[in-house]
Amino acid sequence: MFTFTNMRKIEHIGIAVKDLDESNLLYSKLFNVDGPYKTEEVKSEHVMTSFFRAGTSKIELVQGTNETNAISKFIDKRGEGLHHIAFDVPDIKAEMARLKAEGFILLNEEPKRGADNKWVCFVHPKSTNGVLIELCQEIENA
Repeated sequence: MFTFTNMRKIEHIGIAVKDLDESNLLYSKLFNVDGPYKTEEVKSEHVMTSFFRAGTSKIELVQGTNETNAISKFIDKRGEGLHHIAFDVPDIKAEMARLKAEGFILLNEEPKRGADNKWVCFVHPKSTNGVLIELCQEIENA
């Protein structure tokens, strides 16, 4: 039986990096562009981000701004690399409720303001075979 998913597309793939400036140069060469189309600090998460487009897909590079945030801890434990896969959803609160009812572990009970003008919520990798999933919904009129 086919069931419609509320996860409409991969919104972006997040990559944890130690040095955002150095990584921006690397990905600029990789994608043959002058640089990221957007760089942004998310103070609440203690990270700096930059975004690249690869066709219709987006790559988010994420660097911690202190040693105690999730990205810095991730890099200390696993090294630089794939951090999360983000999915675009039309109604983040409804999707959070659906996933919670299905037994998934959410890392936050309410959506938080994230980078790139999005509401975000993360799904714990323990409930998704080791993959950190991010839900993203565009913030209207922001």
